[in-house]
Amino acid sequence: MGSTFLSIHLHVVFSTKNRLPLIRDAWRPQLHRYLGGTVRGLAAVPEAIGGVADHMHLLIGFQATHRLADFMRELKKASSLWITESHSPGFAWQEGYSAFSVSATHVQALKKYIATQDAHHHKLDFATELKNLLNKNGISFDPKYLL
Repeated sequence: MGSTFLSIHLHVVFSTKNRLPLIRDAWRPQLHRYLGGTVRGLAAVPEAIGGVADHMHLLIGFQATHRLADFMRELKKASSLWITESHSPGFAWQEGYSAFSVSATHVQALKKYIATQDAHHHKLDFATELKNLLNKNGISFDPKYLL
């Protein structure tokens, strides 16, 4: 047994290109499973995956050796290719992503939040949700990138 102990949980959020509603209800559960398998293949733990037609939320348990930018590039590349080949030719993710650190004490609440994305987005659009997440986490942003 080693002497390194970690609790690295990140909430990552990314959207479809131009935030178009390209993720169809009919294959969204398959996408969630594919993303989970890809996260595992990248040696991380998919703790929760959810989303709606224009964006995804993932709660991921990371190792100390992960580099977030590399991880996200590979996750988005693999899933974009899978979607393009299986469901929607020409599909692409928006450039960039958001990532928020999550304390172990907030993991369960975030899992519930991710699981209820459909209901959540009947009341709130993605741009407002993202703005709220950025503000809550003290992240400065240019509003033009929320469109």
